Order: sequence, then C-alpha cells, then structure tokens
Amino acid sequence: MKFEIQKKSKKSGARLGILKTSHGLVETPALVPVATQAVVKTLTSEEAKEAKCQILIANTFHLHLKSGEKIVKASGGLHQFMNWDRPLMTDSGGFQVFSLGFGHDLGVGKVMSFFPGPKGAIMNKNDQPKKVQITSQGVFFKSPRTGEELFIGPKESIKIQEALGADIIFAFDECTPPFSTYDYVKKAVKRTHDWAKICVSSKKSNQALFGIVQGSKFEDLRNESAKFINSLDFDGFGVGGDLGETKKDMAKILSWIVPNLDEKKPRHMLGIGRLDDMENIIKSGIDLFDCTIPTHYGRRGIAFINGDKLDFNKSVFLKDKKPLDSKCGCSVCQNYKRNYIAHLVKAKEITAMRLLTFHNLYFFNTYVETLRQKIKNNQI
Repeated sequence: MKFEIQKKSKKSGARLGILKTSHGLVETPALVPVATQAVVKTLTSEEAKEAKCQILIANTFHLHLKSGEKIVKASGGLHQFMNWDRPLMTDSGGFQVFSLGFGHDLGVGKVMSFFPGPKGAIMNKNDQPKKVQITSQGVFFKSPRTGEELFIGPKESIKIQEALGADIIFAFDECTPPFSTYDYVKKAVKRTHDWAKICVSSKKSNQALFGIVQGSKFEDLRNESAKFINSLDFDGFGVGGDLGETKKDMAKILSWIVPNLDEKKPRHMLGIGRLDDMENIIKSGIDLFDCTIPTHYGRRGIAFINGDKLDFNKSVFLKDKKPLDSKCGCSVCQNYKRNYIAHLVKAKEITAMRLLTFHNLYFFNTYVETLRQKIKNNQI
C-alpha cells in the first residue's frame, strides 16, 4: 500500500490523497461502506460498485464465526470469495469486545448522545463485562451462535485477518465504553498498546497494518496513545473508542490525536460517518471513515435526500408519484417513484431494502465527492 497526499487545505486540516493498493486506487477522503459478512447487505458486489463504493470493510469477528477464515482462504481470499476487485479492509474484531461486553451491558455506542445508556453507570478499573472476560492476553467470550467458549487476542486477530486477505487490516484493540473512569481507560490503553506491539511482530503478510489510537475523552491518554501508536511500524492509523458526548467533543478529541500522527500516513475513523459528521471529520484531517448508517437506514425504509430523510413506512408516500430524489443520479431515482417504494416497504418486500440501500450509498458517496471537490476549490 502507498499513500500520496495531493493537496493540503490552507483553511483546515483537510487533505486530498490517493491510497494505492494491489486492488486499485482510493481517492481520499473516502467513505468506507461496511460489508460485515463479506457483503454489503442486500446488494451484490456489482451493485456496490455502481453505488460508487471505492473500498469496503468486512468484519473479522463475524467472518471468523461464520463461515470461518479457512473457508474464505480456500476460496482465494475475500476478494475472490465475494467477487470484489477493489480495495478491502478488515477490522480487528476489537470493537466486538466492546459490543459483546460493556456495550451490550450498558446499551451504549461510541458517542453517548447517539446511543444513550443508563445514567450513573460507571465502569471502574477492575470491572469486567458480563459476557466477556478481558485479559492481558486477549478476550474470552462465548460464541453468539453455538455458545462455545472462544478466544481472540492480538496474534489470533492478525492470523484470521491474514487468512481473509484484505488489503488493509487493523491491530487488535479494546474499545472502551463512554462511562469508563480514567483508571479503567488507562488500563485499557495499556492493553491496547501491548497488543499493538504483538500485532506488528506477528504479521507475516504484505498487507497494510493500521494501529488504533484509544484513550476515550481523556486528553493525556489520547495524546499518549497517539504518540505510542505513531512510534510503531504501522502503515496507517485508526481512531477508535468512545468519542465523547457531543459532536463538539468528537472534534476536540480529534484535535488532540491528529497532530501526533505521521502526516504521510492515512488516518481512518472507525465507525463514525453520519452526513453531518463528514465535513468536520475531514476538516480535522481524517482520510477514511466507515459507517453503517446508509445501509442500516435503508433496510428500515428510510432514504436520505438533500437536507432531509424520507421515512417510507409512512402512508403519505403511497400517493407521492415523484422520484425518490429528483436531484440524484442513481438508477433508483431515475427509474422508481416514491409511491412504489412505499408500497414495497409496506408489503415488506426485500426489494425495498435493496433499492433504498443502493440509493443511500450512492447519495453518501456522492456527498463525499462534493467534499473532495470543496477541498480542490479551497472551500474547506
């Protein structure tokens, strides 16, 4: 993998770049749509291309559980397995430590205001989640499918990702919940750093390896983590963990992290990419960001258009004969009316999910294209 910066903004930390992999180029900044189980849900790989997806990220944890990395490797790796000839990432499985553990216990996500959990819930230094045992070596957990006890640590994560064969892989880390105390986060950062060193020494492939910066909302821990991850032989960086209570907090946390990272290497924001986040993320100096929003909402009958969302579960759209979005150039908007899409949603037809997912991805990717153009035009 090679990363070339083509232009730096004079107004912000935004920059234009080209990420070069053996499976093609990615113009950055770029959205990285999520293909959890080697598929963008409801779409074929050909349709994902038509929706302007340059690069996808698959989920190491889920692919390990079903159908297993051995099956994927025997099929020639993820690219051949899913018929995708463009760049691919795999995450480390570390986020699943969070979602199966404290995330499940507390009902929270990476940003508290997005996924509010119980008030007053605080994670202290020696706390353990109910369904996961986090140790210095890695994580013990029970398979959500079979109930058998499994283990994933940094060596195991790298081995699984090497078998999957994506162009870019991530170091194994611990993603802390928003309610963690300083002492708990400090302990988790130490684990993440220890695991990062093991990931670097364990990798035997030519895949690009990204290290992940943790530290929650604590400035000294974020600075410490960014400097430490930057000191290791990583090809790029991921920004992980909880990101505060508000979008303002998220911007502040990025302002601590980014200056401590080698500017010649790409920076990836893990799990954040709402439309109203994108410009601020990019202005903070982020090059890549993955997000499930366009696909998640599409499967639930909701379409994004300029400045709004349309909920096709509402009966009012059954009488609306306008295109889904008259300003959108995607094939769905060119060929289907709102009343038909609303009918499919009401009838619970699978095609509704496909049409709305396709449109949402096309819309999100087109929006990121406009942000790249704004950088070219010295507007941001």
